[in-house]
Order: sequence, then structure tokens, then C-alpha cells
Amino acid sequence: MEFILVTQARPGVSLITLNRSAKRNALSIALMGELASTLNYAAADDGVRCVVITGDERSFSAGADINDQLERGLDSVFSDERLGAWRSVERFPKPLVAAVEGYALGGGCELALLADIVVAGETARFGQPEINIGIMPGDGATQRLARSVGKSMAMKMILSGEMIGADEAKEIGLVAEVTAAGKAAERALDLAAGIAEKSPIALRLAKEAVLTAFETPLATGLEIERRNLALAFNSDDQKEGMRAFVEKRKPLFRGT
Repeated sequence: MEFILVTQARPGVSLITLNRSAKRNALSIALMGELASTLNYAAADDGVRCVVITGDERSFSAGADINDQLERGLDSVFSDERLGAWRSVERFPKPLVAAVEGYALGGGCELALLADIVVAGETARFGQPEINIGIMPGDGATQRLARSVGKSMAMKMILSGEMIGADEAKEIGLVAEVTAAGKAAERALDLAAGIAEKSPIALRLAKEAVLTAFETPLATGLEIERRNLALAFNSDDQKEGMRAFVEKRKPLFRGT
């Protein structure tokens, strides 16, 4: 692959590094296609239990490929290939952690919003600057940012185009943890390694239930939570986990 690097950085953990540094990891259609393919492969690979996405020290991703948008207009935004790639990220069923250093702007911030957990270096900067070039977010920020940080802050970020730092992003709930600069990926990988030791079935069901909270009424969400708990109870992993607890040992989850 040209724009994506993939390594197994920890047992059960796949590290995806956006590799378009010369363009500050701008999310071209080609890059998004490679990311989608990588995630689809990881979703089908039982050996992968958690995925970490990161960029480089300068940029997680500075956003969309503006040159492509200027040249091709709306087709660059609404092409089936591009929308399909974003859907693959949205629908990835396993835990997804973003490790952010430098800029996460526009589509880069929206990509971070699709992660289940965001870890940021202290010098990271987040923003939705699309308004500064006469457009608006189109990869989910108007919906996911509002759900994550509330109406007022989402409006501020989207209507002003101003960036916020890592500490403020943590205060408003956009980021889960802030590390020293340059340490976000290391912390994200350690966190992912711990997650990868859990039951793959329970992880998938728990992620599905939490994401349901953003799309359904409370009563429906609670029904799905109970349904998923019942499914977890029917797994071999549930029996192994509870036996291990009683026997005071570490469980060995097999994903069955």
C-alpha cells in the first residue's frame, strides 16, 4: 500500500499509520480506500482484536484533499468510492483507538470522531476549519461533534473554524486521555493491548450497545443492551471469564 502502513505492534493489536506526510496525511480517495481495505481485512481477521490509527508527529490528518475538491468539485466528496470508504470506518465492529499528534482538522477530526477512544499528545490541535474556505463539514462533524461535545461547543468549532488544544478537547469529551507530546501512540497501543485481552464477543457487543446510544431513544438502547448481554452470556468466553474470576486467575478468551 502507498498511503497506509500496517504493523502488529502488540499481541492482537494492529497499528495503522497514515503515510502521506508530505500532504499532512490529507484524506485523499486513494488513502481512504486503503484505510477501508485495511479495516475490512482486520474485521475479518480473528487475530486482530483492536486497531490503533495514528499519523505522524506533525499531523494525524489535516483533513480532506483540497486540491482534489477544487478540481473535481462535489464528485470528490460524494463519489461512491469515497463514501464507501468512510462507511467501512463507521461500521468497523472491533475497538478502534485514535492516537493523535499534531493537527486533526476537518476530515482528520471527523476520522478521530469515528474512533471509540481518542488519545492525544499535549500539542495536538483539533478543529473543523471548513467554514474558512466557504464550505462546511461533510464527513459527520455536524452530527458526531454535537453528540460528543454538545451544541454550543460544536457550533463554536464549526461556525468559527477555530482550533482547540488537547487539554480543552479532553475537557469537553472529545479526547479520553492526554499524554506528553510524542507519546500518544505508545499509550494508545498499551491501552489497545489491554483491550485485546478481553473477550472479542463482549467487546463487539459492548461497542454496538454504546454506539446505539447515539442513534436511538433510551428505551430502545436499553433493550439492545439487555439483548447483547444475553448474547454475551451464551458465549464460552462468559464461562471462561467467570470461572477465571472465581479461580483467581487471568482468563483466556478465545472469541467463542
